[in-house]
Amino acid sequence: MATEGGAGLAKSAVEKLSYAMGEKTKQLGTAMQDVHRQRRLILVIVCVALFLDNMLYMVIVPIMPSYLTKWEARESNASGANASWAKSVLGPGYPPENEDIKIGLLFASKAILQLLVNPLSGTFIDRVGYDIPLLIGLTVMFLSTIIFALAENYATLFAARSLQGLGSAFADTSGIAMIADKYTEESERSRALGIALAFISFGSLVAPPFGGILHQFAGRRVPFLVLACVCLLDCLLLLTVIKPFGSRARENMPVGTPIQRLMIDPYIAVVAGALTTCNIPLAFLEPTIATWMKKTMGASEWEMGVTWLPAFFPHVLGVYITVKLAAKYPHLQWFYGALGMVIIGASSCTVPACRNFGQLIVPLCGICFGIALVDTALLPTLAFLVDVRHVSVYGSVYAIADISYSLAYALGPIVASQIVHSLGFVQLNLGMGLANVLYAPVLLFLRNVCQMKASHSERNILLEEGPKGLYDTIKMEERKGKGKTPHPTGGMQGNSVDSYHRDLTGSLEEDSSDYEYS
Repeated sequence: MATEGGAGLAKSAVEKLSYAMGEKTKQLGTAMQDVHRQRRLILVIVCVALFLDNMLYMVIVPIMPSYLTKWEARESNASGANASWAKSVLGPGYPPENEDIKIGLLFASKAILQLLVNPLSGTFIDRVGYDIPLLIGLTVMFLSTIIFALAENYATLFAARSLQGLGSAFADTSGIAMIADKYTEESERSRALGIALAFISFGSLVAPPFGGILHQFAGRRVPFLVLACVCLLDCLLLLTVIKPFGSRARENMPVGTPIQRLMIDPYIAVVAGALTTCNIPLAFLEPTIATWMKKTMGASEWEMGVTWLPAFFPHVLGVYITVKLAAKYPHLQWFYGALGMVIIGASSCTVPACRNFGQLIVPLCGICFGIALVDTALLPTLAFLVDVRHVSVYGSVYAIADISYSLAYALGPIVASQIVHSLGFVQLNLGMGLANVLYAPVLLFLRNVCQMKASHSERNILLEEGPKGLYDTIKMEERKGKGKTPHPTGGMQGNSVDSYHRDLTGSLEEDSSDYEYS
């Protein structure tokens, strides 16, 4: 009897626990269906993805000397001369010229592949939506991180780095596009994109000390394994919150504007040029400034390791200020971008004049502050331009933005060292500063963007792809019947329908300009 009573109590407890867990699961599911909560969760997922991508991009910097030492020792059978050479590499961190080229190609390979894949990924995102490409990107990044952890030679590292570029082309573009799609209010969109930019900066600046500490105390594989676990958790959260394979909402969404049309849009071209130009100083200084610091100011290892860390705070400050100003004065977005480019230009020109680490922090903080102004002002502008001049599908336009960033970071590791060797570090900085100052007035071209209002002709233009529902079917019929003389017969009802169709077509033709000013 006692045994039966105990079994009954246990069964009752299990049933109660199961019921409680079921209720909690229902509550969680209901909470996830709430639009505002789902938007916040999506923002978290995207920010983690961007953070991981930039962590993986920079975490290898302090680990690279360890790889170089191991490979050199293996190739030379650990001879005394080469062991001495390996020690010199591990110390200052400056390999000879042929190794410098290898490292430059390794770092550039990610951006180069990203540059090549982005036109395709942008079109793919416009076709299938944002969630599946984000999942693909996170999965590829996870595989890339695992390969990084297992890499034993240069070829494997190069493959892992290139694979990361493939994942970034999907994850970064679809993530930013998803934020623009979910946050339709301009002030909310600017704030959400600003948060995403802060995570990008945080990942880039935290990665070197994170990788260095874990590499020293736990081994070179551990930093990559930690990042792989975080990436896997982000994938699981994405599958839980969005359910990319269970949604069929994409079927009724409009067809996005082809990326080639967006590229020749003069407003989008101006924004893309600004994003490339403002990121060139950062992309070109990252592979060259450590060598210059060592030669000119005798910088120590820790100073070279934390060179960019103080710049994180002005970058976040720049994002915060721009978001606040954009909410209050949205018509001055172009001015915030132009001001940022002037600050970047002035800061770049003053870098060669610094003679100690304390002085150098000031212009580097100025560069990152200016980049924050430009990025935070112009990324939401891209979404707004698509809203008013094209179709509100954002995959291709943010693929163009990613191409702009990738172009700067693909050239940086390869071109910057050659410019320093042939012309000098001073000339490199003066050229980058002058380019930013000269480009700033070009943003005047965007001064009337906020006065534009949406065109009603884009859906009509893009119906060559076939109708996507009742609305598009009616529009297609109107286009086919356009220009035909209506039959005089048909009774009262037929004449009324024909009159309605003519009125509707006429009103649409009046609104068929690319954009209008209010």
